[in-house]
Formats: sequence, structure tokens, C-alpha cells
Amino acid sequence: MTHLLTVADLGREGLEEILALAELPDLGLPLAGKGVALVFQKPSARTRNSMEIATIQLGGHPVYIQKEEVGLGTRESAEDVARTLACYHAVVAARVMDHKDLEAMAAATEKPLLNLLSDRAHPLQALADLLTVGQLLGRIEGARIAYVGDGDNNVCRSLAEACSLLGAELRIASPEGYGLTGAPEGVTQYADPAEAVDGADIVYTDVWVSMGQDEETEARSQALAPFRVDEALLQRCPDARFLHCLPARRGEEVSAGVIDGPRSAVWLQAENRMHTARGALAWLMGARA
Repeated sequence: MTHLLTVADLGREGLEEILALAELPDLGLPLAGKGVALVFQKPSARTRNSMEIATIQLGGHPVYIQKEEVGLGTRESAEDVARTLACYHAVVAARVMDHKDLEAMAAATEKPLLNLLSDRAHPLQALADLLTVGQLLGRIEGARIAYVGDGDNNVCRSLAEACSLLGAELRIASPEGYGLTGAPEGVTQYADPAEAVDGADIVYTDVWVSMGQDEETEARSQALAPFRVDEALLQRCPDARFLHCLPARRGEEVSAGVIDGPRSAVWLQAENRMHTARGALAWLMGARA
């Protein structure tokens, strides 16, 4: 039984396998005649589209399921939702508010469970991030990645796990109270964004306020304002490329000049969400590069 709830679940070998599979243009049809359940407690443009197309490319049929249709944890327990969907689908994938729901679902089914996002982790984003880094730099090991902003969120946590497994250097610049807790080996944290980006190959940021944090908007905006990625900050690493997991709020965490500028690779990164989704699904079905 194989589940993918966090990047750490993969280990180095599993992570390398999925990235290698993502680079292959043809993985056959391991999902031919099979369904993939896509449960969304939280909406998403990139995750839904990348997963649906990746499933189709592998010969499968994606079924998009809105939160009202299953009532995860309210109408039905997380375990019963997983057991029911496993009756019909080869893979159950879920985008949830609480990571504990994913753990409960994984414990209740022998079918592969794939984390599409939780409050704890966003493994599919980290896979796309490192695939993009490898394409831009020609390597992942030894890459110097500066993450500027809120370091204690699901995107940064999964990126940190992935970098630690593959030997990339991750530098996180966050204000006090926003650093990554329990950072793995290979992660260095800074209070000064300028110090973090000096010599970086990649500069990365994310929104300051995610879904469910609306009440913290003012406090977060004030604390994170000095951590905006703008042209002046990017000039400190003249060869670095810029990444953002999207959606972006121009004028807040990043300036329009940076995200729309010549050093931005956010659209390659967004496209790679599809390729790594395909690789992850194929890997869960037993494919190896």
C-alpha cells in the first residue's frame, strides 16, 4: 500500500523516481479504464486542471467531487468517504483543510491516497518546484533557493522537505513568528531577506494570506511588508530566476515588474504541475522510470 501525503513519505528514491517520470513524454496508460477521485474541500485552478489532464493522459477518468457532495467529516466520516470512493476508483486524491483527515482516509483504504493540499503539506507543488529548478539550472543538488515571506506554511514546508532530500540549499527569510518550525537538514533561516537572496539561484515567494487566514490579513500584511520581492531585492542576485506557486497578488508579496519580468519562470512552474501530477499518479500505480 502506497500513499503520498507528504514529500517526506517519498524518501529520496521515490522523489527522484517521480521527477524522472515527470520528464517522460509517454508513460503508457496505467489508468486505462480506471477512475481517479478528486475531492476538493478547497477550490483550485491549477490543482484541478493539472490533475484532470494528467489522469486523462494516463488513460484514466477523473471525477471532480465538491465538498458538498461528500461532507467530509460532517455528512460522513473521512474514513467512510475514503472507503466508498475506493470502491470505484484506482486512486483517491483529496484537497483538504485538515491534514488529519488525509491521515484518517489513508488508514481506511488500501487504494493509493494522494494529497492535493492540506494545511500541513503541498507535495505536488514541491514536485513541480524542483522539476522547474532542475530544468532552469540543469541540477537540483547544490541549487541555492531563497524563499522570502511566510515560511511556516504548507508550500514552504513541502519545499523544505524536498530540498533536504535532494541536497538543495533552502534559505528562508521570514519575520519573527513566521519562520518554519521543525525545519529539516539543509535549511537556513534569516530575518533579513537581502541576506537570504545574496548568491541565490532561485528566489521564491507565496501569498501572505492564504484561505482561512482572512482574519489575520492586517497583521500579516504589516509583518510581511518588508519581505516583498521587488526589483531592488532581485538585483542582489542578478542571475537568479523567480518562482511563485500562484495565485499571486501583485503589489503585495511580489511586484508586477518581477513576476511579469524576464527572470520570472512562474508559467513553466505552473505547467510543471501537470507533468509532476502525471508522474505522481503513474508512480502510485507502480510505474518506475
